[in-house]
Amino acid sequence: MQHAEIIYDGIDSKSSFDDIINKVINECFKNEGLNSLKLYASITLTNSEKIRELNRQFRNIDKETDVLSFPMFEPNEIEEMKTQNYKEDEVLGDIVISINKVEEQAKEYGHSFERELSYMCVHSFYHLMGYDHMIESDKDIMRAKEDEILNKLHITRDE
Repeated sequence: MQHAEIIYDGIDSKSSFDDIINKVINECFKNEGLNSLKLYASITLTNSEKIRELNRQFRNIDKETDVLSFPMFEPNEIEEMKTQNYKEDEVLGDIVISINKVEEQAKEYGHSFERELSYMCVHSFYHLMGYDHMIESDKDIMRAKEDEILNKLHITRDE
């Protein structure tokens, strides 16, 4: 089962993007015990202008960002869905990724486009799951989960 619905807004679609996203999101769902549920993440790939507009609209920050995450459930609701083997076909949340920023940050950090897009997917997935990085202890937990997924998929910073 595919757990990602991929939408292209303002950029051309690419099967290589779809392949990366599906691989990462499916591993995230598997790792978090959501594999048997009909939940999915809606992922929009877009450009600098459109993500800036969304950032201004939803966060009142008038600048481009790399990724936005919009969870649909509280962490306790997700846990309840897992225990009840929830069968509704519903969106776990919405993710919006700026492909311009992925390209820019891959160069800036000295790793591949695939690694940066993969990181954006796993990072935003864990925001949908209720994780955050505002305080150091929470950041450590979130980073460990992100690293676990990327390591399982052999997607390293060297790529």
